[in-house]
Amino acid sequence: MKTFSKLPQVHEEYTSVTCPVCGSRECKTHWDCGTYSFQRCTCCKHIYQNPRPRPQDLLDRYDEEYKNYEVENSQNFFQLMIEGLNDVGFLDLEKHIQESLPPLESPKFLDVGCATGVLVRYMYDRGWDSMGLEVCVPAAEYAQANRGVRVQVGTLESQEWQWGTYDLIHSSHVIEHVPDPNEYLSLQHKLLKPGGYIIVTTPNTKSFQAAFMGASWRSAIADHVHLFSRTHLGELLVRAGFEPKEWKTWGGIPLGMAPKGVKRSADWLAKRLGLGDVMIFLAKKPKKSDA
Repeated sequence: MKTFSKLPQVHEEYTSVTCPVCGSRECKTHWDCGTYSFQRCTCCKHIYQNPRPRPQDLLDRYDEEYKNYEVENSQNFFQLMIEGLNDVGFLDLEKHIQESLPPLESPKFLDVGCATGVLVRYMYDRGWDSMGLEVCVPAAEYAQANRGVRVQVGTLESQEWQWGTYDLIHSSHVIEHVPDPNEYLSLQHKLLKPGGYIIVTTPNTKSFQAAFMGASWRSAIADHVHLFSRTHLGELLVRAGFEPKEWKTWGGIPLGMAPKGVKRSADWLAKRLGLGDVMIFLAKKPKKSDA
């Protein structure tokens, strides 16, 4: 399954940035991808695009073509999201959240970067008061028309929110696209109720694939402005006020790159060792009583 990406456009403008993990300006080229490159911070080793496109130029890449890609792959993506949720104990988490609420009150769910709304609909059908957020207008319109779900269009910072509203916020393959991951996580912290949870899925730079493929790694694409290790993402979560509770990885070899038996063995080993291509974090916003 090919990853959606658009190469940098002629009209796009690039700006130099500092490392979001440690704030250093010192970096050196890690992967030269031709029309763009990933730098490695010389202080903390975080990998990110520098210089990178302006935020609006990144948003403009999400158009009808992206919507069509999401529609075509929606069921595959849904199955991967469900497997990831299961990895971090979603069913037990769901039960815990429901039991903590007053009678007849539905738990509130927000899917950031909901694409065509398939997970928003799934959570609604499970009894959640669910909503999506999506930057791609055609994808959001598709979700509303075909899934019958509520979707707000835009970024987290562009919306008017009521803070302390949600019990669970989910995002799959979004944070690597976000220019400022610190602000991104801080806003989600504000949106959660005390005791609420965040689930974040993103590529893992400490994977077998990243080490083997280098600049040809399927996640080293122009649309990804940050690529995280477990350590760096965990640090940003803590900085935003979260308590990491669980993390898992999956994916040893991409589908089609090896015989099925070899892929199964590689996937099993990558998951066992925490070296899978994708990682998922479950983290909690503490209650005052947790402190």
